[in-house]
Amino acid sequence: MSARNDALPVAEPADGSPFEVFRVFLKLGLTSFGGPIAHLGYFRDELVVRRKWIDEAAYADLVALCQFLPGPASSQVGFSLGVLKGRGLVGGLAAWCGFTLPSAIMLFAFALGAAAFTGPVAEGLLHGLKLVAVAVVAQAIWGMAKSLTPDRERAGIALAAIAIVVFVGGSFGQIGAIALGAAVGLYFCRADAPALAGRLGFPVSRRAGAIALVLFAAFFLIPPLLANATGHQGIALFDAFYRSGALVFGGGHVVLPLLQAEVVAPGWVTNETFLAGYGLTQAVPGPLFTFAAYLGTVMTPAPNGWAGSVIALVAIFLPGLLLVYGMLPFWDGLRTRPAMQAAMRGANAAVVGILGAALYSPVWTSAVLSPRDFALALTGFLLLTVWKAPPWIIVLLLAAGSASLVAAGA
Repeated sequence: MSARNDALPVAEPADGSPFEVFRVFLKLGLTSFGGPIAHLGYFRDELVVRRKWIDEAAYADLVALCQFLPGPASSQVGFSLGVLKGRGLVGGLAAWCGFTLPSAIMLFAFALGAAAFTGPVAEGLLHGLKLVAVAVVAQAIWGMAKSLTPDRERAGIALAAIAIVVFVGGSFGQIGAIALGAAVGLYFCRADAPALAGRLGFPVSRRAGAIALVLFAAFFLIPPLLANATGHQGIALFDAFYRSGALVFGGGHVVLPLLQAEVVAPGWVTNETFLAGYGLTQAVPGPLFTFAAYLGTVMTPAPNGWAGSVIALVAIFLPGLLLVYGMLPFWDGLRTRPAMQAAMRGANAAVVGILGAALYSPVWTSAVLSPRDFALALTGFLLLTVWKAPPWIIVLLLAAGSASLVAAGA
């Protein structure tokens, strides 16, 4: 690294205990509404401005790393800040637990009570949650398309990704679309990128980072082989959620089509139950990935209930945490390479296409069944994009609106 970058400030806060880290992130986990971008704003206000755990330049560099990697960006940033303040892995796990548990417990509780939630009004409320998913996914595509497909080359990659997902289908189609996007990006997405500043100085050795990256690859490659060889449902469950978490580029909403291919296609969860849970996830604070806690609870084959919830929750977060922990000591040397940046531009453009295909099926086809449904979904989309209403407001309005229409016999 150049002498100029070496002179930049390194993140070295005063030591803190894992309990302090847990307490701070528990507060954030209970109050951080609005999705990953909003979470990063909450983190900056609380940890950069108020508590001064890290300086602005290092925080910006950390955010760049987590947005570069697959996985839940806000949870990866929080985990890394826990590693920094808690001086190691235990601090990172304390931050992850504090930020994740509130929404995971809420969704687990809802999943347990979902079976008893019957009757016309209840069905109307659940249908309203599916309409929430339409509005939220459409908003995500709108925002991502503007930032991730701003030119003809990346728009073309997104269209090619839609074609691959439509004609190949399943997780293989999605993996293929991302891989093709990265490969095409190497040649067509080499436009000049803004200079990256800052330097990370986290207490992670290169040896520890390498071990984490090896574990990431091992968990990606070995469980599917074991699941096929043994037929063990617990291993298959871990593999499905781990693979989904490992392939999420571009934001938490991208996990929707990946999980749909893994749990709805084989019949583990019905499409109606899947979309209702995803809609409810918009109403709770914390990371969108805690949707996995709901799915692990409600799925039909055992392990389900609390055991399925724990397996799914750990599996979906594990690849992102292993990747960011493994990359912390190597990021400064890799982040400025043009080939890496170009490949990620292509992969992110492909993600827009994957999410666009998911907006039609299963989200739109399962939720918009009448002109009234279309009107409610469009209202939610406009409230999110034009009036910047928080997602939990959309959840309340669309669920209440759908239930009212059912109660009125509409």
